[in-house]
Amino acid sequence: EELGSTTRSPRWAIAYKFPAQQVTTKVQDIIVQVGRTGALTPVAVLDPVRISGSVVQRATLHNEDEIRRKDVRIGDIVLIQKAGEVIPEVVKVIKEKRTGKEMEFVIPTQCPVCGAKVFRTEGEVASRCNSLTCPAQIKERIRHFASRNAMDIEGLGPAIIDQLVEKGLIKDFSNLYFLKRNDLISLERMGEKSVDNLLDAIEKSKKKSLANLIYGLGIRYVGVHTSEVITRYYFTLYKLEKARLEELFEINEIGPKIAESIILFFREKENLAIIERLRSAGLNFGQEEEKIREEKGAQILAEKQFVLTGTLKDFTRTQVKKIILELGGRVTGSVSKKTDYVVAGEEPGSKYQKAQELGVNIINEEEFKKIITSE
Repeated sequence: EELGSTTRSPRWAIAYKFPAQQVTTKVQDIIVQVGRTGALTPVAVLDPVRISGSVVQRATLHNEDEIRRKDVRIGDIVLIQKAGEVIPEVVKVIKEKRTGKEMEFVIPTQCPVCGAKVFRTEGEVASRCNSLTCPAQIKERIRHFASRNAMDIEGLGPAIIDQLVEKGLIKDFSNLYFLKRNDLISLERMGEKSVDNLLDAIEKSKKKSLANLIYGLGIRYVGVHTSEVITRYYFTLYKLEKARLEELFEINEIGPKIAESIILFFREKENLAIIERLRSAGLNFGQEEEKIREEKGAQILAEKQFVLTGTLKDFTRTQVKKIILELGGRVTGSVSKKTDYVVAGEEPGSKYQKAQELGVNIINEEEFKKIITSE
């Protein structure tokens, strides 16, 4: 009580961090790395310097706009720190130490890895390589797919991935499931035991959850948490493939940017071809969970379209949406002639009137309960 509160939180509950350690070093060069989505990230190559317990030789510069804002040039003396005590970053340039020999940096117009033309979409800070065959992107997508939060393929490190891609043994992550023993034994530093362990890890990854797989696909803006949210509403990858934009909008934790990204991902022929190869390899697409629900007669709302309006007594909207989706139905945000039912609670809005005008079935909470509990 003595400490009081700020507008955001009580003062006794606020944790104060020690300021990050900062040191000076010289920018010897600025190189460009290409990520799995094609984003070009400039990285400062530094004179080695010890900071927060480790020697740092590189620091992220984030993007071209950030370089311009901080006016970082090759040859500059800069102040660096570890953001969050983890990622080295350039804080600022010590301009009074400039000699006049420093060189300005410009993002390349061609991908430094594959040579494809670089684009920058309006409203985005990153320049991108849009080539689907860019080796750097392929390697990063495979690393992401094999990462701990995705398919967790132990033993598939960067050096192995580099060799697999450079030797033409894999062109995307779906090819991992068709590798033969002879393919792996030909790689550097891969003895028989290492090969056996890697093949076992690849095989075990087929049983990873649907959420792991969705995250591993590398859909832009879809992180670990979002993947888990998606599987609460779509129990198989097939259902997610067929999802409609308005359905995704209805999920509380999925905004327009994520929803549009999901739709665009499943429109790409190359992505669908990869998914088909994963399907043929026997990965968990949620089929077992779906089979259990079908055996329980769970699809009683199959292909039925619902709209919700007003306040319900015994359910939250999120609960109702989940129930409808689990039983095979769909939830949309607007009433149309295709709507099968409008579930109306207390103080319904304009959707109620629209349903009356179109002659759509309007049911109350008790009627909804009877429908979902019917055999």
